[in-house]
Amino acid sequence: MQYQVRVRGWLGFIVTGALGGILMGLANLVPGVSGGTMLLAMGIYPDFISAIADVTALRLKPRSMLLLGVVGGCAALAILLLAGGVKELVIDHRWIMYSIFIGLTLGGVPLVWRLARPLTPSVFASASVAFLLMVLMAVGSSRSGTGGEANFFLLTLSGLAGASAMILPGVSGGYLLLLLGQYETILGAIDKVKVGLLGNSATGSAPDFSVAVEALSVVVPVGIGVVIGVVGVSNLLKWLLDRFNKVTMGALLGLLLGAVVGIWPFQHGTRPEVGDTLGEKTLTVADIEQMDPEKWPVTFFDPTASQIIFALLLIGGGLAATFLIERLGGGKANQGK
Repeated sequence: MQYQVRVRGWLGFIVTGALGGILMGLANLVPGVSGGTMLLAMGIYPDFISAIADVTALRLKPRSMLLLGVVGGCAALAILLLAGGVKELVIDHRWIMYSIFIGLTLGGVPLVWRLARPLTPSVFASASVAFLLMVLMAVGSSRSGTGGEANFFLLTLSGLAGASAMILPGVSGGYLLLLLGQYETILGAIDKVKVGLLGNSATGSAPDFSVAVEALSVVVPVGIGVVIGVVGVSNLLKWLLDRFNKVTMGALLGLLLGAVVGIWPFQHGTRPEVGDTLGEKTLTVADIEQMDPEKWPVTFFDPTASQIIFALLLIGGGLAATFLIERLGGGKANQGK
């Protein structure tokens, strides 16, 4: 009987870790949604942070290594298989996807709010500063367009930003990638790796390893940034939570609320016209014809009444999805401190 209980415990641990990893992988593809919040909702966030701390300190405990392997493997698989689809949905149906993203983001607020209790002046102060920082980042992003061309440093920084979402509840790596202008670039490269290794069933194309190798110029620096971010941010967070718990939780709450500002739903990609400038280049007809829609500048538009109503329904659906995830996790998010 004791053996059966122990086996069931390990199976539950693995299944929960796998589901948490899949949700974390999906969250890293979605601007506004935090992978850390998904782990928090599943009730395995404290174990995940402790496991990273154990491995980076060379304390190779079987339980910690198993959890990291299951969560990391399932997250990587979800990202590899779904990056292309999510990218196309964002490009083709931006305002619809952003409405869902807002709901998913706001759904994480109660989780972080519970972790921050009892509320103190330091919680409100740090939350206000973090919220203002996110607003300034959103304004700066809207003024700077879709971001610069990818280079090794920027891609590594993007990987570090993505890794922060795996660790920090309330911080969205996808959202930070949008601010850096590398969201579609990175998702497109990941999808190329999948197509190069597995082929494309939609077009009937066979695997082509040269396509996967070409995408490595983006994937490798991003991967380096992810490794640095996971190790560095997890240990920094553990240190901050131990010494400045209220300030840290308040900052996470502010970051979560501020993320909503940058994903205002009523915006879309606008096809550029001849004579428009991109960087220092004046666009010609040939330039525009060769430009992928993901490179089109994003502009705001005035929604119709039906679009507003539909957006509100989608936001409500995103909220409900996050609450459902928390229920699946057994409501243990409040134990995450």
